[in-house]
Amino acid sequence: MSDNGNIVTREKVEKYLALTAEARIKATPITNNDEDHRRLESMLRMCDDYQNDARHFMENGDLVRAFGAINYAHAWIDASVRIGLMDGHGDDRLFTLP
Repeated sequence: MSDNGNIVTREKVEKYLALTAEARIKATPITNNDEDHRRLESMLRMCDDYQNDARHFMENGDLVRAFGAINYAHAWIDASVRIGLMDGHGDDRLFTLP
Protein backbone atom coordinates (compact mmCIF):
# COMPACT_ATOMS: atom_id res chain seq x y z
CA MET A 1 0.00 0.00 0.00
CA SER A 2 1.46 3.36 -1.06
CA ASP A 3 1.10 6.50 1.02
CA ASN A 4 0.96 8.61 -2.16
CA GLY A 5 3.17 11.17 -0.43
CA ASN A 6 0.57 11.90 2.23
CA ILE A 7 2.60 10.66 5.19
CA VAL A 8 5.41 12.63 6.77
CA THR A 9 8.31 10.28 7.40
CA ARG A 10 11.77 10.87 8.76
CA GLU A 11 13.12 10.08 5.29
CA LYS A 12 10.91 12.77 3.75
CA VAL A 13 12.08 15.36 6.28
CA GLU A 14 15.70 14.35 5.68
CA LYS A 15 15.17 14.67 1.92
CA TYR A 16 13.95 18.24 2.32
CA LEU A 17 16.66 19.10 4.83
CA ALA A 18 19.21 18.03 2.21
CA LEU A 19 17.42 19.95 -0.56
CA THR A 20 17.37 23.12 1.51
CA ALA A 21 21.02 22.71 2.49
CA GLU A 22 21.87 22.35 -1.20
CA ALA A 23 19.92 25.52 -2.02
CA ARG A 24 21.58 27.40 0.85
CA ILE A 25 25.02 26.52 -0.56
CA LYS A 26 24.17 27.17 -4.22
CA ALA A 27 22.55 30.59 -3.90
CA THR A 28 25.04 33.45 -3.78
CA PRO A 29 24.46 37.02 -2.59
CA ILE A 30 24.03 39.76 -5.16
CA THR A 31 23.19 42.66 -2.86
CA ASN A 32 24.16 46.09 -4.09
CA ASN A 33 23.84 48.22 -0.98
CA ASP A 34 23.87 48.09 2.81
CA GLU A 35 20.07 47.99 3.11
CA ASP A 36 19.80 44.98 0.77
CA HIS A 37 22.67 43.31 2.59
CA ARG A 38 20.87 43.72 5.94
CA ARG A 39 17.63 42.40 4.44
CA LEU A 40 19.44 39.38 3.02
CA GLU A 41 21.21 38.66 6.32
CA SER A 42 17.83 38.67 8.05
CA MET A 43 16.31 36.32 5.48
CA LEU A 44 19.26 33.91 5.67
CA ARG A 45 19.09 33.94 9.47
CA MET A 46 15.42 32.94 9.21
CA CYS A 47 16.36 30.13 6.82
CA ASP A 48 19.05 28.87 9.17
CA ASP A 49 16.81 29.15 12.23
CA TYR A 50 14.02 27.18 10.58
CA GLN A 51 16.52 24.52 9.43
CA ASN A 52 17.67 24.17 13.02
CA ASP A 53 14.06 24.01 14.21
CA ALA A 54 13.33 21.26 11.68
CA ARG A 55 16.26 19.18 12.93
CA HIS A 56 15.18 19.73 16.53
CA PHE A 57 11.59 18.69 15.84
CA MET A 58 12.74 15.65 13.85
CA GLU A 59 15.08 14.50 16.60
CA ASN A 60 12.19 14.82 19.07
CA GLY A 61 9.89 12.74 16.88
CA ASP A 62 7.65 15.64 15.80
CA LEU A 63 7.82 14.99 12.07
CA VAL A 64 4.87 17.21 11.14
CA ARG A 65 6.46 20.29 12.71
CA ALA A 66 9.84 19.28 11.26
CA PHE A 67 8.35 19.09 7.78
CA GLY A 68 6.65 22.46 8.21
CA ALA A 69 9.82 24.08 9.51
CA ILE A 70 12.02 22.84 6.69
CA ASN A 71 9.54 24.10 4.14
CA TYR A 72 9.59 27.52 5.80
CA ALA A 73 13.41 27.43 5.71
CA HIS A 74 13.42 26.71 2.00
CA ALA A 75 10.85 29.43 1.40
CA TRP A 76 13.15 32.06 2.93
CA ILE A 77 16.05 31.17 0.65
CA ASP A 78 13.75 30.80 -2.34
CA ALA A 79 12.27 34.24 -1.66
CA SER A 80 15.78 35.71 -1.46
CA VAL A 81 16.45 34.43 -4.97
CA ARG A 82 13.03 35.42 -6.26
CA ILE A 83 13.33 39.06 -5.15
CA GLY A 84 16.88 39.39 -6.47
CA LEU A 85 18.96 39.42 -3.29
CA MET A 86 20.62 36.14 -4.29
CA ASP A 87 21.54 34.44 -7.54
CA GLY A 88 20.05 30.97 -7.99
CA HIS A 89 22.32 30.33 -10.97
CA GLY A 90 19.43 29.27 -13.21
CA ASP A 91 18.50 26.29 -11.01
CA ASP A 92 14.74 25.94 -11.35
CA ARG A 93 14.79 22.70 -9.34
CA LEU A 94 15.92 24.48 -6.17
CA PHE A 95 14.40 27.91 -6.72
CA THR A 96 11.43 29.75 -8.14
CA LEU A 97 13.40 31.92 -10.52
CA PRO A 98 12.48 35.52 -11.29
